[in-house]
Amino acid sequence: MSFSFTDPKPNNEPSFSFTGPADVEEQLQAIADMAHEILRLVTDVRRQINN
Repeated sequence: MSFSFTDPKPNNEPSFSFTGPADVEEQLQAIADMAHEILRLVTDVRRQINN
């Protein structure tokens, strides 16, 4: 299974799609993993800005 962002919608919000066989639990876990990574990156950026 893979996850990818697609072209932004007219309201500028990106859409995303899953490719390959995956059940809902796998998709939710992939989203949760990406959310944790995004939050980690935001923390890194904030730390760099404040230094």
